[in-house]
Amino acid sequence: MSNIIDVKKTVVTFLKENIKCYDVTVIKIEKVLENWNAIAEVYEDDSFLKSMNLPPKQIRLFYSVKMDEKLEITSFERLNSFEGADSAEQ
Repeated sequence: MSNIIDVKKTVVTFLKENIKCYDVTVIKIEKVLENWNAIAEVYEDDSFLKSMNLPPKQIRLFYSVKMDEKLEITSFERLNSFEGADSAEQ
């Protein structure tokens, strides 16, 4: 049986190994039946600026990561936004 700390470690490791990012912060974890869903805040270089050979600037993005009960990643996707992310900063 997996616990929430193992889920967090799995998400951070997976994102750092599979996308070019500097910082990963898991901001939401929930268990649905036997599966885990997590949302992570990630800072990456802006790909548009990079393609134009301009100085890099880090942008904040959000990723959804889904895992089964054995903590195997079943899917992940970049989200357009995360509701409530900006309200926490106010």
